[in-house]
Amino acid sequence: MTTTLHAQPYDISATGFYFETTEQYAERAAKAVNDYGQGVEEFEIQFIDGENIDCELAKAIGLNQANIEQFLDCVADWEDPEKTNIIIAVGECGYTLGPETDLNDFDLDIHEAGSLRELAEQFVDDGLFGEIPEPLQFYIDYDAIARDLGVEYTETEIAGMSVVYACR
Repeated sequence: MTTTLHAQPYDISATGFYFETTEQYAERAAKAVNDYGQGVEEFEIQFIDGENIDCELAKAIGLNQANIEQFLDCVADWEDPEKTNIIIAVGECGYTLGPETDLNDFDLDIHEAGSLRELAEQFVDDGLFGEIPEPLQFYIDYDAIARDLGVEYTETEIAGMSVVYACR
């Protein structure tokens, strides 16, 4: 699916334009003029159409004129898990996305889980609490573990997928 963006001029006497690539943006922005024939310099960039996760990414990074190229590169090159990392890191944890940002720069702990209780169950199943004898497995209080995890972890939904994350 292609990603369609719209450049809306801040000058109310000018007309905006749609674009899908940085080349289209540069070409159309250079030709944009207001009703008085003056060139338009500033645009609000709006996400119009594309994948849900790309829309979430645009919101998280604060899509604007300065980061259009980086955004479109991310949309084209990254898989959904990488986009999810950026959405959480930048949109939720306060990291910044710069031109030289590496996905490994973020210290995040992200799990695909519908709730903290589900994460607690995953942790117990993965052996995080050690080997639990079978007769004792029925007495584990997953809700209590989930409450404890809630101190560090947060639940969120990104493009219809539930995740639990912790910013380190």
